[in-house]
Amino acid sequence: MHKANLDWGNLSFGYMKTNCHLEYYFKDGKWSEAKVVKDDILHLHMSSTCLHYGQEAFEGMKAFTHKDGKVTVFRADENARRMVKSAEKILMQPFPEAMFLDAVKQIVKLNKEYIPPYGKGASLYIRPLLIGVSGILGVRPSDDYLFVIFVSPVGPYFKEGLKPIDLYVEEEMKRAVPGGTGDAKVGGNYAASLRVSKKVKDLGYKEVLYLDAAHNRYLDESGPANFFGITKDKKYVTPKSESILPSITNKSLMTLAKEELGMAVEQRPVDVNEIFDFAEAGCCGTAAVITPVRSITYRDKKAIYTGDETGPVCSALYKKLTAIQLGDEEDKYGWNMEIPL
Repeated sequence: MHKANLDWGNLSFGYMKTNCHLEYYFKDGKWSEAKVVKDDILHLHMSSTCLHYGQEAFEGMKAFTHKDGKVTVFRADENARRMVKSAEKILMQPFPEAMFLDAVKQIVKLNKEYIPPYGKGASLYIRPLLIGVSGILGVRPSDDYLFVIFVSPVGPYFKEGLKPIDLYVEEEMKRAVPGGTGDAKVGGNYAASLRVSKKVKDLGYKEVLYLDAAHNRYLDESGPANFFGITKDKKYVTPKSESILPSITNKSLMTLAKEELGMAVEQRPVDVNEIFDFAEAGCCGTAAVITPVRSITYRDKKAIYTGDETGPVCSALYKKLTAIQLGDEEDKYGWNMEIPL
């Protein structure tokens, strides 16, 4: 297969223009067929509900090349279902799951020369976006919607690789509240996180670890990722809360921890003071897969884990998951969707 002339081993995690994107419009009660668009500019009414009232949801997934040349996308069916739930949460017209999966296959195929080769540490990032596009001044849901899907070849989210980071527990500012939109992948949640992220980075930490808004006591998410801890007796513990986005990566790691490593898995409210009892900790999501945690600072105390080395459990989980994504290990759970090129 012909490939684009790129330095595959040195890609950043950022946007790069490719051949095209796809657009689908919901109007008069039905979704249109895909429109192939070569431009990377969207044309919107200036009063679109996505711009004024936050009617916007998105997803993120990756396509990988296997050693035998096969191309797969990891757990796209889960992304399709989650986007439906996000849309319903903010009263948008959901994009049908079957159309979503077909759109993923189409957009990867149309941009196949931008799929990084096997062994370069890179992938093709896929971004589906759903927005309200009716020109409305009153606060109400849109009548019309636009589903867009585009791709970009990307390198690792963190160039330094699987390197432990320092987290800071934020007690004052919140990303989401119970009963709100924290469990939906919508832009407003990310807007709410920007000033918190700036604060902790100005303090010298890599990322924030949120506490719940109701009690200011239980762990929520870590910046744009789910959080998990490994106890000294080898349990995989991850917070449960209605204000946390259900991570597909975390869901996969819980399965691997239980089925492959024989660990007990607990998804429950996690008191912040439990950070001092963990042997390892990590953040997880599509972009970085696992980011191991070196330390967590809470008030005037610091929990220190494995120093500059990645702990054995985080290492094992990372290797297991990435091996499945890259086709180096049997996909016994049926997580990879093959893209016919």
